[in-house]
Amino acid sequence: MRDIKLDTSLLSHLAGKTAILTGGAGGIGSTIAKQLLENGANVVIADLENTRPMVETMLMDLADSCRGQLHFVATNIVLWDQMTALFQSAKEQFGSIQLVIANAGVMETEPVLDMDQIDERGNLKESEDFSKVIDINVKGTMNCLRQAIFSMKGNQPCYPDGSRGAVVLVSSISGYFGGTGVSGYITSKHAVTGMLRGSQLAARKYGIRVNAVAPFVTPTAMAGGFSEAWRARGLPINTTDGVARALLTLAFNPSENGSCYVISGPILREAEHTQKLLLAEWLGEDLARVFGDANEFFTSQGGYQLPKRVSR
Repeated sequence: MRDIKLDTSLLSHLAGKTAILTGGAGGIGSTIAKQLLENGANVVIADLENTRPMVETMLMDLADSCRGQLHFVATNIVLWDQMTALFQSAKEQFGSIQLVIANAGVMETEPVLDMDQIDERGNLKESEDFSKVIDINVKGTMNCLRQAIFSMKGNQPCYPDGSRGAVVLVSSISGYFGGTGVSGYITSKHAVTGMLRGSQLAARKYGIRVNAVAPFVTPTAMAGGFSEAWRARGLPINTTDGVARALLTLAFNPSENGSCYVISGPILREAEHTQKLLLAEWLGEDLARVFGDANEFFTSQGGYQLPKRVSR
């Protein structure tokens, strides 16, 4: 993988720009919000209504000069009408939107593949946790991505490379590997990695850069009770400050497009473009050649030709 050296001077370009941040009331999200504000950005936090007190506390902790830069919109990212209202509210408050961070996500609280969840007839119950994880992490993230591209495609160029906007998807190391057995979360984050790859053709058409971050263990509520045991083992652990800084630097780096930063404490690597370079070693030169030729074919066709809808 390609080592990343962060150029934090890029954060100076945040001044005066407007960012929408989902899941911004706590965890990594609240740290991203604070760094955005500290660097002069307007921030629209989208989170559930029950997180409003957390955002109000954040507001009280801000310098007086920053308070007008923060706007909260109670939003369930799974509901399309609420996402539409979020983007409309952001534009009414601050004008055009230059950055969208799809950070909201959850993990199951019960094992999805637990075979002991039996109903009174002895049948396996449907996993409600799995449905919730897929709804929020996949449907909600796609809702955010679609609204972001739609809202930014009409912007004037606002980045050094001439792009009209930037989107950062928050994936996870679980978007590449699956050894922990948290099957719902792993499935959803693999989908976010697929979203990063599948969005490039459309986003570039409108002059919008879509990138992602894939943090490893970060001491938030989602890490459960193992953070201290992880540290005691001497394994590298993220800080929310470090993840936020890497994410925002990625967003404002005009040379990054379709990239994903894997973050594990002091280790920062780019995964997506490296994977393409190693395709022949991974799958063999012949299959890598087929993939390359196929990519050129679909690009020449303007993308995959979708099947026609069949009337029923």
